[in-house]
Amino acid sequence: MHTPSRRLWVRTTLAALALGLGLGAQAQAPAYPSKPIRLVVPFTPGGVTDTSGRLIADQLGKRLGQQVIVDNKPGASGNIGTQLVASAEADGYTLLLGFDGTMVINPHVFPKVGFDTLKDFAPIGKIGDAVLILVAHPNFPAKSLKDVIALSKSQAGGLSYGTSGTGGTPHIAGELLKQRTGANLVHVPYKGGGQAMTDVLGGNIPLVYTAIAGAIPHVKSGKLHPVAVSSAKRASSLPDVATFIENGVSDFEANSWVALLAPAKTPKAIVDKLTTELNAVLNDPEVREKLNGMGITATPGSAEKFGEEMKRDLARYGQVVKAANIKAE
Repeated sequence: MHTPSRRLWVRTTLAALALGLGLGAQAQAPAYPSKPIRLVVPFTPGGVTDTSGRLIADQLGKRLGQQVIVDNKPGASGNIGTQLVASAEADGYTLLLGFDGTMVINPHVFPKVGFDTLKDFAPIGKIGDAVLILVAHPNFPAKSLKDVIALSKSQAGGLSYGTSGTGGTPHIAGELLKQRTGANLVHVPYKGGGQAMTDVLGGNIPLVYTAIAGAIPHVKSGKLHPVAVSSAKRASSLPDVATFIENGVSDFEANSWVALLAPAKTPKAIVDKLTTELNAVLNDPEVREKLNGMGITATPGSAEKFGEEMKRDLARYGQVVKAANIKAE
């Protein structure tokens, strides 16, 4: 017959054993990361998005003590690679290099993208903003954005502006400018920013709206005139070029951006660790300088802040796309 004290001893002993086994299992669980991490870049190698992703992957790997391997999965304007990450195991070992065009514009211009920007991903943090700039051929008479808007309104056929293609961030930003100012601008889509740049350099089109990285050499050589940048503040790479806001278009900010995201159900502890390490990378002066050379301004910050920004962009660009009736070609 078991006495009460013996039964208590048995229960206490069993509880202690269970606790010990639990602690032992926790102690044996490998710390994250315990193996290489895959960073899916939903575009082909060589572009600014890919190059910035490779820089971050290299630096992040050094801080985490595990290699971060870039895996290019291009197709459907970034939708294929993005969908792949949305359905990946949420264990912190598959991450996405997010691009604003894919995350906040594609859902509005494609009939189906295969992912939900807000439900399928856990934001880790924004890497940086790629400043957009409106440039003109040097012989073009309008020199400021105010002049461009005024000239466009005086011409029945409007003024043509080229971009890298239908539904890209410069196109959406151009349509937003039209909606905000009443400018009579006519979009001319090219198959890539290089072709648009060639035509504005040759005087075949008066204006091109593009990422600043591709325009800087031509602006500095005098082959292109910088009209204005659409960032909130002047670009450090072209500090003499005024913003749209300085030209009277209040509260106008339109940048392209790159960011890190994980599948939605990734454990918060892993997301927090990745956010901390990403911010450490982005605060490194050498990394910031390299990103700046790509036309990207590093923007360390919280995952929550980036998540709110992504949500805001998804909503505001949706309104622009609907008003302009933009559809993917």
